[in-house]
Amino acid sequence: MHWPKGVEGLCYGGDYNPEQWPEEVWDDDVALMREAGVNLVSVGVFSWARLEPRPGEYDFGWLDRVMDKLHSGGIGVNLATPTASPPPWFTLAHPDALNTRPDGVRQVHGSRDTYDICAPAYREASRSIAAKVAERYAGHPALAMWHVHNEYGSATFSAHAETNFRAWLQQKYSTLEALNAAWWGSFWSQHYSDWDQILAPRATQYLANPAHELDFKRFTSDAMLGHFIEQRDILRAANPEVPITTNLVFGQWVPVDPWRWASEVDLIAFDSYPGDPGERAEQISALHADLSRSWAGGGDWLLMEQNAAEISTPYGPVSKTPGRMARHSMIHISRGSKGAMYFQWRAGRGGAEQWHSALVPHAGKNTRMFREVVDFGQALPSIAHTIESPVKTDTAILWSPDSWWATGIGHLPAPIDYFEDVAQIHRVLRDRGVVVDFVSPEGDLSGYRTVFAPSTYVLSRAAAENLRWFTAGGGRLVASSLTGAVDEHCQVWLDGYLGGLTDLFGIRVTEHLPQPPGELRALWNFGAAEKFCELVELRGAQCVTQYAAGDLIENQPAVTVNPFGEGEAWYVSCKLVDEAWDRLFEALELQGPGGQGVDVIDRGQWRFIINHTTAETQIGHVIIPAGSWAVDKTPQ
Repeated sequence: MHWPKGVEGLCYGGDYNPEQWPEEVWDDDVALMREAGVNLVSVGVFSWARLEPRPGEYDFGWLDRVMDKLHSGGIGVNLATPTASPPPWFTLAHPDALNTRPDGVRQVHGSRDTYDICAPAYREASRSIAAKVAERYAGHPALAMWHVHNEYGSATFSAHAETNFRAWLQQKYSTLEALNAAWWGSFWSQHYSDWDQILAPRATQYLANPAHELDFKRFTSDAMLGHFIEQRDILRAANPEVPITTNLVFGQWVPVDPWRWASEVDLIAFDSYPGDPGERAEQISALHADLSRSWAGGGDWLLMEQNAAEISTPYGPVSKTPGRMARHSMIHISRGSKGAMYFQWRAGRGGAEQWHSALVPHAGKNTRMFREVVDFGQALPSIAHTIESPVKTDTAILWSPDSWWATGIGHLPAPIDYFEDVAQIHRVLRDRGVVVDFVSPEGDLSGYRTVFAPSTYVLSRAAAENLRWFTAGGGRLVASSLTGAVDEHCQVWLDGYLGGLTDLFGIRVTEHLPQPPGELRALWNFGAAEKFCELVELRGAQCVTQYAAGDLIENQPAVTVNPFGEGEAWYVSCKLVDEAWDRLFEALELQGPGGQGVDVIDRGQWRFIINHTTAETQIGHVIIPAGSWAVDKTPQ
């Protein structure tokens, strides 16, 4: 399927909220969009209260005029179903359709995402408004794409969720005996004798059952996917030629498994909001892009949202320096995005996000920001032909939603920041110029020479056999501490952890050794470790480096390698600092053409070069000024 329908070249634009503005502003918007080179905007994301101001009473006139004006201006529309924010009348009529927190408190209307994804009334209302939007606009010439909902992720712990959760569990386990065995139900008298005894994992007196919590996150992902599929099928029936997507977003609070969702959308769309003002913003942007491309199966995807003029940090927004907006966008485009979209088109005068940056600032077009928007929009058509070839790499990192969710539950052998452990390996590889894919632990690894498994805490039996097969066939597996600590039911792998793969790694992990905060453990000729170490017993593996000091671990193996079949399995029994990972990557001869603040991405005959540094740099024969980017022919 060609997407977006009728939009040529790279997509450029963002969320457009005309309902927030007087109608006389709309013509100015279209004129500014044309000046900036905008060819796609997302419309209607939060417009339910304007489209259906009272139950069963619809007002599409304003949206008709917006759609017509955009079409006349040559701008395609990514038209949303507005189900992410029900109108006030709905939540007053159906208070049970408001989401419930883990402590049992039902939330109230007044923000976004005030819905219970499992409430029958909400599901019916979602189908109804989606059908009305589809009926009205399925044949409109401006329609380029359907955008279902917005940033799925708001979990609910309501009675509706519990009813659906029990049905999901019965389908998964069939019998209570199987569920009790999987959840280790004899502990703390949690052995269930009736399905109706099972609740959502609400706030409780002390520690919750980790298997219970992990299954609830899996269920919530499936419940949200069901909500998406219901609307998708309505939209598909109205016009099968228009592609359908939803915008995925990233965070520990988001119980969505993109590997499961990827086959249900026509394209992966992603919202990237790095939260660090320093160079970590570029690093996290690259990680987001590589994840999105991987969820898309290596094909095109779309950066649906990002900040234009600022980075939203935990302590407030920080302005992007000149050129950074374009460089962040090029990080994504070079890694497979079919364009660059933003939130939002015009900065709002009121509302909770009135200070969120936009392509058109409060001060209007005569601003530094809008000049950058125009300059970048004018540059994009000249490089549209360069994205036809896919990004190719022989290096991959496992991305395990189960491990992220499970390590966020708590009560672990040591504090684990799964995302940071993944991001660290990605970061140090990027600093060496290495581009990576991500892959599911149970996914196809056959196209890779090296696969990293960072802190893959949850390792199913199928995933363990997948890693065994990959290594035996000639692959190089590099796993780090706590990989394979538990199985898919959060039950500990016995006799050495490692997902039962002690023969693959040629070691047994016999003890977990959390370290005091702030203390480093030196490794012989290899940098240092921090926070966490494991006591390892060699069972055929070779010791690559040892701990130089430390209670229990002095002179014990820290990094090992074991030949297995045609390949080899490396194990890092500690949390390495960046320098130590870099030394390991050097030993593994992992090096690309860029690095140290310069992204170099080869795609067929084209090479993308993005210089994030404050100094001029040269890659091959191409000189790239500080803070700029270029596309050139790939060296032969």
